[in-house]
Amino acid sequence: MKEIFHEVDFCVVGGGLAGLCAAIAAARHGLKVALIHDRPVLGGNASSEVRMWPSGAWGENNRETGIIEELLLENYYLNSLSNYSIWDSVLYGKTRYQDGITLICNCSCVSLEMRGNQIASVKGWQLTTQTWHTVKAKIFADCSGDSILAPLSGAEFRIGRESSKEFDEDIEPAAADKNTMGLSCLIQARETLSYQKFIPPKWAYKYAKDEDLPNRPHRIDETNYWWIEVGGVNDGIHDTEQIRDELVKIAFGVWDHIKNYGDHNADNWALDWVGFLPGKRESRRYVGDHILTQNDVRAEGRFDDIVAYAGWPMDDHNPLGFNYPGEPTIFHPAPSPHGIPYRSLYSRNIENLMFAGRNISVTHVALSSTRVMRTCSIIGQAVGTAVSIVLRKQTTPRGVYNNHIKELQQILMEDDCYIPWRTRPIPELSRKAELTASESDPEPLRNGIDRPIGNNNNGWVGKLDSWIQYSFNEPKNIKQVRLIFDSDLNRKNMALRCYYPLNIEPYGVPKTIIKEFKIETQTETGKWETVFSEDNNYQRLVCIPVSVKTKGIRFVPESTWGAANAAHIFAFDVR
Repeated sequence: MKEIFHEVDFCVVGGGLAGLCAAIAAARHGLKVALIHDRPVLGGNASSEVRMWPSGAWGENNRETGIIEELLLENYYLNSLSNYSIWDSVLYGKTRYQDGITLICNCSCVSLEMRGNQIASVKGWQLTTQTWHTVKAKIFADCSGDSILAPLSGAEFRIGRESSKEFDEDIEPAAADKNTMGLSCLIQARETLSYQKFIPPKWAYKYAKDEDLPNRPHRIDETNYWWIEVGGVNDGIHDTEQIRDELVKIAFGVWDHIKNYGDHNADNWALDWVGFLPGKRESRRYVGDHILTQNDVRAEGRFDDIVAYAGWPMDDHNPLGFNYPGEPTIFHPAPSPHGIPYRSLYSRNIENLMFAGRNISVTHVALSSTRVMRTCSIIGQAVGTAVSIVLRKQTTPRGVYNNHIKELQQILMEDDCYIPWRTRPIPELSRKAELTASESDPEPLRNGIDRPIGNNNNGWVGKLDSWIQYSFNEPKNIKQVRLIFDSDLNRKNMALRCYYPLNIEPYGVPKTIIKEFKIETQTETGKWETVFSEDNNYQRLVCIPVSVKTKGIRFVPESTWGAANAAHIFAFDVR
């Protein structure tokens, strides 16, 4: 068979949102990256093959930013009707055409070579081309969800629920077991103009009464049927095909119930899609230098090495899933946000192995809060950024914790990743300049906090065509302007739909984002001239390369995507 060999700085195994963000972050910081993914489309549980929308931290202004926000805003711009194929294309385009990334899809990692306590290379089989791919790298990240590199490398991992005594976690059972949260096959429905008949396959389960679906809300407009869930008492890796068979029987049976038993206002609704690839919640979890616990979560995770955060409740699904007649999950309270430490993102015993996603170093209970995909995405960005420091400083993942953690935090915040209880350093050129505005107080723009926190807006609000200005005592060379706009961190829509009514209200770019703006600089005669103009911005973080020498520089907002005569901005940096 054909063999292809790749030699890179960083190899990411798994192209869900965590792995995708890790790969993009590393490539943007100058690394040569290989991303190996075993499916034809990227996104994992968020892809068109599973169709779970990316969730994240609850609470006001706690939405995750950075690369995941960039992806979602791109989707708003390109995909107003929430078509999953277009969403696939957003993820594909951002990865396939990112300089520095070699994307290897439809490729399952099956073996690896070790060099002492380091991984030297991994090998995968690409089904579509009948080709073996071998990737040699300095650092590896397992973002595969199921942690395929753990059994292959001998990395320490856990699976199942800890005993309540091991970490003094009152949510855990008295005795440890191998039970996990289950797998789901989702379904989606579409409304039509006329009656739609549904004949179930003969092998589908029958649910003739609402009582057959206890505690499972099944109005079409209320759920994405996440509760079609089994496998928590099985082996969630090796039994996946058997679990899928059960899930599909349930899925078609549930739709049969909605259409043919009782009145569910579904006459004109048709079954539009059924997932045949189960979405997984939990399997192998790596062991790092720190295992995040329920008590860390409840204490808000204020670690010195915080590099990401979560804020989903401890959403602990019953391992029996659909076969449990009670409430399928318990939302144990968790503070939002709560910190995730860097020490939970690299292996305790394999020196060059990191991980991101639902397989990080946490207990079962802590996982129930950290596993949602927007959280996994910012963990992935933290890992990819950390690897760039590892290679630049010629150290190890653990070495970043020992010697460079503040630098990692600063780079992440510069890349618009919010880190609770930390402030972003302001560039010296911005910090020492005089900052003025045609109206309102612009000073919050250099407080190092790029979103509202509590009662503090931490931004500047002005009318369109007003201005913000840096002035210098003498002409200064400016190479970059960095802006952070208001992308409405409290927006309610999920960017991806779980059902399709006839009258779909199109999604769009958040109205608060500034669409048109210009950058002006002051000439020697005091006149202001435009050095950059944008007429179609739809992103939150915008970095503009410039090459000017000037005594003054201005930002002028000209229009938004709908906010009436109001410009809202959180950062205006020059360097």
